[in-house]
This record gives sequence, C-alpha cells and structure tokens, in this order.
Amino acid sequence: MKKNFILDTNVILHDYKCIENFQENDIYLPIVVLEELDKFKKGSDQINYNAREFVRELDLITCNDLFLKGASLGPGKGTLYIVTGDKYQEKILLSFPEKNADHRILSCTLTVAEKFPKTEAILVTKDINLRMKARALGIKVEDYITDKVVDIDLFEREQDTYENIDGDLIDKLYSVPDGIDADEFEFKDKLAPNECFILKSIRNSVLARYNPYTDKIKKVDKGSNYGIQPRNAEQSFAFEVLNDPNVKLVGVTGKAGTGKTLIALASALKQMNNYKQILLARPIVSLANKDIGFLPGDEKQKVAPYMQPLFDNLNVIKNQFPAGGSDVRKIDDLQKNNQLVIEALAFIRGRSLSETFCIIDEAQNLTPHEIKTIITRAGEGTKMVFTGDIQQIDSPYLDAQSNGLAYMIDKMKGQELFAHVNLVKGERSELSELASNLL
Repeated sequence: MKKNFILDTNVILHDYKCIENFQENDIYLPIVVLEELDKFKKGSDQINYNAREFVRELDLITCNDLFLKGASLGPGKGTLYIVTGDKYQEKILLSFPEKNADHRILSCTLTVAEKFPKTEAILVTKDINLRMKARALGIKVEDYITDKVVDIDLFEREQDTYENIDGDLIDKLYSVPDGIDADEFEFKDKLAPNECFILKSIRNSVLARYNPYTDKIKKVDKGSNYGIQPRNAEQSFAFEVLNDPNVKLVGVTGKAGTGKTLIALASALKQMNNYKQILLARPIVSLANKDIGFLPGDEKQKVAPYMQPLFDNLNVIKNQFPAGGSDVRKIDDLQKNNQLVIEALAFIRGRSLSETFCIIDEAQNLTPHEIKTIITRAGEGTKMVFTGDIQQIDSPYLDAQSNGLAYMIDKMKGQELFAHVNLVKGERSELSELASNLL
C-alpha cells in the first residue's frame, strides 16, 4: 500500500540520493528542511557536499509547479512535494512550545497525516531523539535503513578454526610455501576470497589463508613488519592480507587496543619501496559538540589534536629501533619528503591517489557515501585500508549497522581484491583489555 514519507534534514545529509529509494511512495519535504540545507551548503566536509548535491538534484527534477503539483520522481516512483505554510499543530505546541526545526518537522508530519487520512504518514529521521519524541506523540517514525547492514555478528567473531584436519596436509602446508590446492580440503566451498583461518589436527596446527588468485591454501607467516611482531593469530592474518599487493582493499575491525592502526602502518612501512606515498588519515569528529573553529591556530594546528593518535602509533614503531638508527632515519626522511603523510581526511578529498598505501583510521565515523567517495579516489597501484571499531561511533547519525565501514565490508565480501580481518584480542595492556570488556 502506498505511503507518504516525510524526510528529516539528516537523511539528506547522510545520502543525497535518498529520494530515489522510496519506490512508488510519495515524499514530503518540510520547508524547514530546505532552510536547514541552506545552512550546510558552505564547507568542504561530506555533509556540505551532500547538501549542495541534493539542492542541484532538486533543481533538475522540479519546476514552478513544485509547490502545487509536486514533481514526479520517475517511472515506478512517487511524487516529491514541498510542504509550506502548514500551521504549527496544537498537539505539538502543547508538548514542544519552542518552534525549532525538529518540532516543525513533527508538526509537518501531522499535517500530512491529516490531509491524507487514508494514507499512512511516516517520518524518516536518523535522529534517535527525534524518533523518541515522535513515538511519544503517536507519530509513525522510521530510521533511514536503505544502507544498513543486517548481520553485524561478523564484527564480534574470531576467525574460523577447522579441526580434525589430516596432519599430513598440515605438514604439506609447512613444506610448500606457495600452498596446496584448495580442492584437497573438504571445506573449500565455505571459504571466501582471502579468508584466514586455523587448521588443527591431533598432532599439529597451522595458520592459513585461502588465496583466490592461485586457488590455493597457504601457510600464514608470523614475521616481523618494520619492527612490529604479531602478538596473536589475528594480527598475523591482518599482516598476511595487508602485505599482499593483490589485495587492494582491506577492512580491519576490532575494539580499542587490538592494534588495528599500528599493524596497518607497520605493513605500509615494510612496503614503502612499492608505493610513492603512504597516507594515513582520519575523519574529524568534533569534541564535546564543538566545531574545530574554536581551537587556536591555523588549519593544520586546529586538527593536530585529532591526529595525535596516528603520530603515537608512528612513535611506537620508531621506538622498536635504536634512536637515530637507519630505520628511524628512513621514517623521518619519508615525512620530510612528503612520502609519509598524516593528516585530516578532509584534506585529501577530491585528490586522485595513485601508487599510494592509504590508511583511513576511525572509518566507523564515515557514512557509506563517504567510504565510496574515498575508494573511488584510488588510482593505479593504490591500496586502501580502512580500520575502525563499529562499537565506538562518535557521529550522532551513524550506528553499528549504518556506518560506512560496516557497509563497505558487507558489500565487498566475496570480491577477490578485498579482505576483512576482525581483531578480537586486545594487546595494548591487561588494564585496557579489562576496561574494554567490562566497562
């Protein structure tokens, strides 16, 4: 049955093509949404880009009759309407006398519901607080779930362990560096490209990976990467796919202290001769709801506090070597020559990244569209690595299911050039592990 959907501003800022995803249903935009979009037009962040693009899209599909007749969204789709001049509903006034944008959107939803009593009116918003207000007033409300990941259990699971394997097969994996045909294992059909796992027999075991390019299962090495030694099987698995030049896109997930960023950076440094540049970036998520504009200094100085964790990881690697030694000097030279760059993600937007080992930290704070935008920047010879913890999201309109990191991993699984490793065991310290598990 056809429905009427009323859109909140944050849905558009999350996905500027959202109006294409409501099938045959009609869409209503409160005029206050256009007012709010106007405030977001200026700026270089993704939400500013989304605001501008949506207004451009709106201009293409609408005409002077928009406010009277609406605008068709195309064959098999509904009609888009702008709601203007609607009265502030008495029901909203009694509960929320302040006529702010959220309350005006609630009022608009009631107006649409009254105008079309036979058609269900549903407010769509990514604002949890607004959803609670709507439910308290008996207003139908939904989250925007088009890009939500259904199954997030994989972000809590350890890598699979296959037991009762023939010990001779495991011996063969140790003796044949290139691996053995996957067909020799009964579970071959269960394996995803670049999946890593543990094989166990009665007398021996091995860390292994399925290589889709050779159709072989090979032993995973536990070697050092620029001074960083893997501390557990999961970190060995991560190094395995990070060090493989055929795997162009890697997702590394895990809670705080599992070593996500450190091992990605160590792998990049190990392969420094294979790339023109190592780029380490993270999105800016404002502290205490304050914009970075309140911080002193120029643009680079303002974002420095947000970048400090990345420099901390670099210092951990430097500390593996004698001060002033050749390995430390190599890192310093890379930074001086702009071959190792650590900066805010906003500074790399619009660039084409060729022959770059690109690490995006805290990727759980990106939207699916932002992740897509970054990946499409990749030129020839570029490797993209996204790290993050989907349980530690700072963006107010993202959650474990709708963030870009989870979305990317869900959509890319099964692709030969993609690998995902989930780190479960914390290695920062006993205290860090205890806090992560109990608090």
